[in-house]
Amino acid sequence: MTLAERVLNGDPRAIARAISLIENESPAGADVVRGIYPRTGRAYVIGVTGPPGAGKSTLVDRMTTELRGGGQTVGIVAVDPTSPFSGGALLGDRVRMGAHFGDEGVFIRSMATRGHLGGLARATSDVALVLDAAGKDIVMIETVGVGQDEVDIVRTADISIVVLVPGTGDEVQALKAGIMEIADIFVINKADRDGADRLAQSVAAMLALQAFQPSDWQPPILKTEATTGRGVSELIAAIAKFRAHSEAARATRRRARQEYRLRDLLSHRFLQLVEETLPAGELQGVIDGIAARQVDPYSAAATIEERVRGAGPARPPAPPPRGPAEPRAILDHVGIAVQDIDKALAFYRDALGLAVEAPEEVSSQRVRAHFIPVGESSIELLEGTASDSAITKYIEKRGPGIHHVTLRVDDIRAALARLKARGVRLVDEEPRQGAEGALVAFIHPSAAHGVLVELKQT
Repeated sequence: MTLAERVLNGDPRAIARAISLIENESPAGADVVRGIYPRTGRAYVIGVTGPPGAGKSTLVDRMTTELRGGGQTVGIVAVDPTSPFSGGALLGDRVRMGAHFGDEGVFIRSMATRGHLGGLARATSDVALVLDAAGKDIVMIETVGVGQDEVDIVRTADISIVVLVPGTGDEVQALKAGIMEIADIFVINKADRDGADRLAQSVAAMLALQAFQPSDWQPPILKTEATTGRGVSELIAAIAKFRAHSEAARATRRRARQEYRLRDLLSHRFLQLVEETLPAGELQGVIDGIAARQVDPYSAAATIEERVRGAGPARPPAPPPRGPAEPRAILDHVGIAVQDIDKALAFYRDALGLAVEAPEEVSSQRVRAHFIPVGESSIELLEGTASDSAITKYIEKRGPGIHHVTLRVDDIRAALARLKARGVRLVDEEPRQGAEGALVAFIHPSAAHGVLVELKQT
């Protein structure tokens, strides 16, 4: 079994290995994410953030106990600070969660920020994907102790819980922008301390300045004592209430998170490309020039960008323009007739790790189609839905296998007219409706050396 398959089966050692590869930014880690990604999106991600010393780790430990009592499995990602000098980290969060080490329904992973700002490590979102794919119902992410503007958690979690602690001595902090604006739930932890009520009133005053619509979620302010467990069951109930309230907007929120992750990944990849493209020492030379005021940062960045662009692979010369009598055709997809669609999907989706689009019923042809994008083309799995379907008859006569090759054209009627003028035998002299709302027409196999060729106009 591959590492991705072992992760999907919930193997703890495979999960740990996959997370290590992702943290180290290994190509094998990227392969694991590719293999598991189609099977993710089921876990509910809870983000827990707040200033240092607020008791986040102890609170997460108590929340885990409560969730396990309800029969839910939990994955925990606890982020700790990294030394800017040695690169090391004391993974103290794991020390505080020792009560769950023997619980097979809980997987705890501590990870260092490795210099990444925002309260999380660069790999945190991908680590959450691993725990999601491994079958955890809930994934909790505890950030490193954060300041006012370290709000990456809102771009990673389905719900953001901001944990505050009384006795900080500056209640004006509750009125400042940043971390106070991302909370879906406020938790005043260590509520047995003096000043807990005063802190709750300050947060309530801050919320009162906002204009909430009747349908908007208004963040509740809860009090907990993580060391004793008081108030934790009320917090779990508030999370469930928010989850039900925000279910309709969950897809939009997740799409925004994926956009942020893609942009972050592209930025990181471009910097890697710069370091790989420039000769050894040249980047440091540019930095020295900026420090000596010999060049400004904007001009230096523009020069580096041009260098990287120029170092890319040479583009092949553009083909000569085609005349109107020679319409352009490119490979759209290969159609494969299958007898058992579930077994076929198990191979392409589960074994190969390819993303499979939702099925489409093509009533005119009495088939069910699943498209699987592969690069710029696709594989189309076809299953007959009636005994007189062309796919059903094809399988009865020849068995499962390649049924047709589809070429996409700009003007299907012009292409058919050109073929007809050349004496090519056609199955369809006029286009008809096909899958995905396209116009299609077939060329007879006898004219294409035994291959059924489909023309398609989107």
